[in-house]
Amino acid sequence: MYFTSPSSTKIIPKAGIIPQHVAIIMDGNGRWAKSRLLPRIAGHKRGIEAVRTAVKACIENGVNYLTLFAFSSENWRRPPEEVSYLMQLFNTVLEQEIIKLHENGIRFKVIGDLTKFEARIIESIRNGEQMTASNTRLTLTIAANYGGRWDIMQAVRKMYVQAPKLTNNFVEEDLSQHFAMSYAPEPDLFIRTGGEKRISNFLLWSLAYTELYFTDTLWPDFNKDALDLAIQSYQQRERRFGRTSEQLQKLK
Repeated sequence: MYFTSPSSTKIIPKAGIIPQHVAIIMDGNGRWAKSRLLPRIAGHKRGIEAVRTAVKACIENGVNYLTLFAFSSENWRRPPEEVSYLMQLFNTVLEQEIIKLHENGIRFKVIGDLTKFEARIIESIRNGEQMTASNTRLTLTIAANYGGRWDIMQAVRKMYVQAPKLTNNFVEEDLSQHFAMSYAPEPDLFIRTGGEKRISNFLLWSLAYTELYFTDTLWPDFNKDALDLAIQSYQQRERRFGRTSEQLQKLK
């Protein structure tokens, strides 16, 4: 399946006042907990509340796609006890939240290399995706054991398996249909909480023309007002997609 929105390097996409797709790196859970003399796991648990808030705020703002970077392929390098807790938390959230998402008309998707997860987590993911497949109010995507370079490599492998005779004659569309998020338009707005200013191997292909927004707010404190500020910043950007400001003025 191809992107539902055209590639920003091939065709100029329509840029609305409200971002159609918001992608977020949820950073700062551990620091939030540390500042309160709590264990890091307390920050991750509180971060789930921020996820619920972000989902609700996106729906209220008219955002159609929300993608959250929950666990990167590099996060396995964290202390074993923290990784173990994150896996338990992920499974618990899957079991408790999927029905709520479905009842609220939200489509649930997970992208990433799922082979490292336990069978029960994979089963919960697949059941949730199947249950919510027809929902259209918001598409919530969780990136778990995901990496942008992994995504590019797995897309290349799939392309050559399906079309080995392409050799050097392939075009962007031949590859883009195999990316993990081929069902969604490219993100309009990327947000990273926690003060860090990098994209950390997240959606490397899709962020080509995405507006980047960085905030010092730690993820557990990221509320509706914080999202509104990010959207307001987005609305002040001039999305030229290679054109000049003068060209945009003529289109108004």
